[in-house]
Order: sequence, then structure tokens, then C-alpha cells
Amino acid sequence: MAIITLTTDFGEKDHFAGAIKGAIYSEMPEVKIVDISHSVSPFNIPEAAYIIQNAYSSFPDGTIHIIGIDSEINEENKHIAIELDGHFFVCANNGIMSMICAEISPKQIVEINIHDKIETSFPVLDVFVKVACHIARGGTLPVIGKSINNIKPIRNLEPYVNDEKTQIIGSIIYVDNYGNVITNIRKSFFETIQKGRRFEVSARNHKFKKIHAKYSDIVNFTTPEEIRNDEGRGLVVFNSSKYLEIAIYKGNTGSVGGASSLMGLKLRDTVTINFIKSTINTLQ
Repeated sequence: MAIITLTTDFGEKDHFAGAIKGAIYSEMPEVKIVDISHSVSPFNIPEAAYIIQNAYSSFPDGTIHIIGIDSEINEENKHIAIELDGHFFVCANNGIMSMICAEISPKQIVEINIHDKIETSFPVLDVFVKVACHIARGGTLPVIGKSINNIKPIRNLEPYVNDEKTQIIGSIIYVDNYGNVITNIRKSFFETIQKGRRFEVSARNHKFKKIHAKYSDIVNFTTPEEIRNDEGRGLVVFNSSKYLEIAIYKGNTGSVGGASSLMGLKLRDTVTINFIKSTINTLQ
């Protein structure tokens, strides 16, 4: 049974997500549809890229992923379909796929060219659904598009490293449901530059000298529970997706707050790592 996933910035209030599902079922009643997220911040390409990069590989090979972010077609925003890592992706060529393609090379990419056969002001519904169902039936990509070699990158996706290799300057690309902020600094990238040196992570006026392996590493479990004061403390971890994350231990945006609110951190803010000459490794 074919699986089609949906990742959009349509939200839950409007009819858009429901209309897309209805159109898919009208073409393929037997298909299985999975919502990855409809809560991407409007037109936020890095946020959508982070979500789909960390969700797609949990699905079986052959899954088709519709990504409905900034999908209005124009001269600078064409539509593409990509076969990569055993999966298919249907989206606009606006940088959304560049995070995944930086890690894994696509098997094939086509620029969708069926628009002359479809009159539309809602391309996710009218074009992306047609393409996804074509693939789900076993159709090939060259039937619905012309082959291309490159996709548009996300600007400033990669963190900056100075010539002396003493500093990494990254940026916040995602704020999660807990208010934790995720940067574009991956663990493998950090370790390549670090080379065992001590470091200091800075975000606004907040500084950290350790990167923890998990959130609860900040807790001293030898201290009696009734006198601990760990909830609400800030920390840095490499999260389950191996990205550098600044978090509040047991943060809650609805009560105590998260890193985004308590530290005044928001999307695109700068996060800096300065390295100090040393052979001491403070990654815990």
C-alpha cells in the first residue's frame, strides 16, 4: 500500500490540508496518508527542511512526501520531484530539499512540467497531488518532468568558520514545541572543528561551557529530590537529530517558559562557539 506524507504551513484551521487529503483519496482510495506537520511557520524554508529531514527516514522505502511550503510557481520558484534515499519528494525548488541533499545525493531530480495540462491557483492540491499519485501508481519521474542536476540551496544553511578555525558562527533554524532552539550546527561538523579543544557556546548574553549528551545530564541525582532546583535551568545538547540545541530543562512554553522565551532567542539569531587551545574534551 502506498504511503503519502504531508508537510505544510497550512495550519489546522483552514480547509487546505483537508482538501489535499480529499483529492488524494479521490484518485487513490486505497492510499495511506500521514500528516508529518501542518504547523510549519508560514514560508519558513529552514524550519520545513529540518522537519522533513528528520522525519522522512522513519517511513518505508517508496514513501512519497508532499511538502507544501511556498509552493506558488513563478520564474524563480519552480516545482520539482526528487528520488532520494529510496523516497520521493514533491515540492517547490526553494531550498527545502537542500538539507537532505547535502547529506545524500539524489538518484534523480525532475522539474515538473505538467502545468500546461492543469489550471491551478493551488498547486499543492492540483499539481503535487497529481504527481504524488502518479508516483504511487508506479509512474516514473521523467513522465512528469524534465531532468535537472541541481536544486536551489538555502542561504546561510551552513555555519561559518573563521580561517583560524577558532570560531563557529551558526544560527537558529528551528524552535520546537518545548521552546528549545535548534541551530544549524551538526555534531559531526562541530567535532571536525573542535579537535578536542575546550569551548564556550554563546547566544545573546548566555554562555555555556559544556554540551550534554542528554537533557537530564544537568541533574545531580545524588542531591535529594526535594532540594533540587534543576527545572528551568539552561543547557546545551546535541539532540536526537545530532543538531546543537539550546534548551531549558523541562521547559514548557505554557508555564515556566522555554529557551526561546526565557533567553530571548528567536529564529535566525546567531549562536557562536569559540574554541580555546586545550586537549580537554568537555563534551559530556
